[in-house]
Formats: sequence, structure tokens, C-alpha cells
Amino acid sequence: MNNNINTYRDLLVWQKGLDLARHLYKITHIFPQEEKFGLVSQIRRAAVSIPSNIAEGQARFSQKEFTKFLYIAKGSLAELDTQCLISQDMGFYR
Repeated sequence: MNNNINTYRDLLVWQKGLDLARHLYKITHIFPQEEKFGLVSQIRRAAVSIPSNIAEGQARFSQKEFTKFLYIAKGSLAELDTQCLISQDMGFYR
């Protein structure tokens, strides 16, 4: 097993979170203009929060703190999932 984790950038979960945030920025670009300060803003904030919390947690000094930030990222993921479901229901994307 390869344990060469020096920074958060080495974490696959952070890399995937960053990809997700980039993808959602592109998707929300096509949302209606009236959603710019509604769902678009909320989706983007939640998406950015996921890799941000993973990075912050990994940079802390203990596994306990890292775990705490992973739970926060997990909460942001659930929030994002809900917002995406609402967006689909509203017909903003498929």
C-alpha cells in the first residue's frame, strides 16, 4: 500500500471533490439568470465547501480534527445532493 500522503492534494477524495466543484460550476452556468443568487449560489458554495473542508482537515494536527472536517464535508455533500435534486425537479438540468 502506498502511503505517500504529504498534503491534501495527494488525497484522492480531495481531487474528486475538486473535480465535482469544477463540474458543478459548469453546469450551473446554464441555469436561469433568476437563480444566480438562489440555487446557483448555494450549489457552488456547497460544492466548494467539500474539497475545502477536506483540505483544511488534512492540514490540522490530529486525526480527530481531520475526521471532524470530513464529517463537515459529508454534510456539505448531502446539502449539495438535495440542491441538485431540486434543480433537476425544476428542469434546470438533466
